Amino acid sequence: MDSVSSVTKNISSHAPRRIVVKLGTGVLTSTGGELNTARIAAVCNEIAALRARGTEVIVVSSGAVGLGMGALGLAKRPRELAKKQACAAIGQSRLMQTWQAGFAPHGLTVAQVLLTHDDLRLRARYLGVKETLRQLIGYGTIPVINENDTVSAAEIKFGDNDTLSAMVASLVGANYLVILSTAPGLIDLKGSKQIVPVVERITAEIEALAGGTTSETAVGGMVSKISAAKLATRAGCGVFIASGAEPEILARLFGGHGPGTFFVPSGLPLDAKKRWLAYFQRPAGTIFVNAHAVPALREQGRSLLAVGVTGTSGEFVAGDIVNIADPEKSVFARGKAGFASEEIPALAGRQGDAVAALHPARKRLEVVHRNDLVLL
Repeated sequence: MDSVSSVTKNISSHAPRRIVVKLGTGVLTSTGGELNTARIAAVCNEIAALRARGTEVIVVSSGAVGLGMGALGLAKRPRELAKKQACAAIGQSRLMQTWQAGFAPHGLTVAQVLLTHDDLRLRARYLGVKETLRQLIGYGTIPVINENDTVSAAEIKFGDNDTLSAMVASLVGANYLVILSTAPGLIDLKGSKQIVPVVERITAEIEALAGGTTSETAVGGMVSKISAAKLATRAGCGVFIASGAEPEILARLFGGHGPGTFFVPSGLPLDAKKRWLAYFQRPAGTIFVNAHAVPALREQGRSLLAVGVTGTSGEFVAGDIVNIADPEKSVFARGKAGFASEEIPALAGRQGDAVAALHPARKRLEVVHRNDLVLL
């Protein structure tokens, strides 16, 4: 594989316009849940240097639950939701105070942004978050984003801040996402035992190299980081995974010679609406299609018509986001349903005239219109 320096050699000569830096709990805290203030100060120094070069920076910061655990003297991450929420409530204010203290010597102001998945899943709120971040960047602040763990329940959680950081990078059109953690990069555990320097395409083999986390304060692991990299690179964003313990890691990465793994962005990023459909949703159900519909959608860019539908699973109404699966039940697309799940069985396999006869008042008869459909 190529080296990081050969792939990122143009970064050092051109300061990135906008980046997202995500820091995991293991980077921000020491044993016992205490903040590693020296490391945070060092990161702030590096971000300030990037800002001086004209780069806009958004921080996605874990650590609230871990800090709350430390304040309460808890050795293990609680399993009960209410206890985790209480830890987050205690730790979040400490986390923001520390970030502000780190940026204050550089004359920079931080802005706290707490999000749930619904804030990005619902189109109006998604656009509102996008505009707020645009304004915060315009004011010259450093947005510090975290999941709103104090109120997040299972149905509105991102699951981990790796996923959140990739969504934010996609939302703001970042050039690069830097995920700093205790992992030095993606390690080839089945082969050379060395860090994989460059990943040009995330294949099943690359995904097989990932492993989970054993940390008592963290969530996710390399599995979530690979998933985040898939999302971000599809949006045209390059992704670094590197150790937050490395000195001057940001300067070294953007200088083209930092240790870690670089994921090459896709050459054809999805447009904003398609990204929102593809990655910011929790589908309400699935529409199954026949073998003729798959190439029509995948290769010809057509709408999904009733004639290509074989059935559904789950309950959804018109306007809900649904998965689209092939005859082997493999999901290959996602889109906005034009009909409710209870209406589709009567339409499945029918030609357009028959669909029009069943729904004479409908102006649009597509089960999923091509403008509201994205391939995964």
